[in-house]
Amino acid sequence: MFVGLQGSGKTTTCTKYAYYYKKKNWKPALVCADTFRAGAFDQLKQNATKASIPFYGSYTETDPALIAAAGVELFRKDGRDLIIVDTSGRHKQEAALFEEMRQVAEAVSPDLVIFVMDGSIGQAAFDQAKAFKESVEVGAVIVTKLDGHAKGGGALSAVSATRSPVIFIGTGEHMDQFESFETKRFVSRLLGRGDVSGLMDKIQDVIPEDKQPELLDSIQRGNVSMRVMRDVFESFLNMGPLSSVMAMIPGFDSNIMQQGNDKNSQVRGCRVRQLPLLCWYVLVFGCAQHNCQWQASDCSSSKMPPTTQQPKFRR
Repeated sequence: MFVGLQGSGKTTTCTKYAYYYKKKNWKPALVCADTFRAGAFDQLKQNATKASIPFYGSYTETDPALIAAAGVELFRKDGRDLIIVDTSGRHKQEAALFEEMRQVAEAVSPDLVIFVMDGSIGQAAFDQAKAFKESVEVGAVIVTKLDGHAKGGGALSAVSATRSPVIFIGTGEHMDQFESFETKRFVSRLLGRGDVSGLMDKIQDVIPEDKQPELLDSIQRGNVSMRVMRDVFESFLNMGPLSSVMAMIPGFDSNIMQQGNDKNSQVRGCRVRQLPLLCWYVLVFGCAQHNCQWQASDCSSSKMPPTTQQPKFRR
């Protein structure tokens, strides 16, 4: 069950959470128990349809506890193993809405209550998170809107107030801009040192592990055909916005690439030399992951491909 303040991004985060686990072969479903905000069910329905995730809600029923209970029961019978209940946004001074939240929790008996927090609210997060913790058993925190200037300092306050870990962070509005939270990776990116392990996770998602050794071996030997380059470029376009990929590479600036999620706009906004260079760097990290070393005679560095030697293309 997702809870949080108004405007923190709960409904969008619910869909991202479901989509994340759908890619890991779970069978998620969404239940809209937000009867307070106009258009809440329409938003969830639109997001769920886009992600091909089943959903449940009502335009006529006004009791969120009844909607939540009916939706959970329906999807349990359908064999869904991850049922996500989206609730109304509420403030600690709204006692009636907090009582409503307790009723929804009692109706569905959630295995996990997730507090969704806007990364830009700062130290005010402590009092708000504490109020939620006193009403329901918050077990985890998700920090959203970290794609702007906010660095999520209030997350520490939320963790302290709820005594719950941060499990995910939202880095944008699109479905794939959602990632699991790891302290070392988050701090490394915060300091501008990149996120190599996060980059490797993305590579594992788009390039099958059984094809990686063969691909890296052909590139290491310099026998790169146009078909190989096409497969590499298509894989990178499936990794999400190229600006976010660039930010994961140490020493690269994400502002070099045009912002956006559309694949065509990414290609148009990418200079001719940038995409091949990005591919080289990511494949180097892939080589390091598989303990594959570049030959010292071919490279100026033991883990970096030569910048002067051009790959050999075959017709």
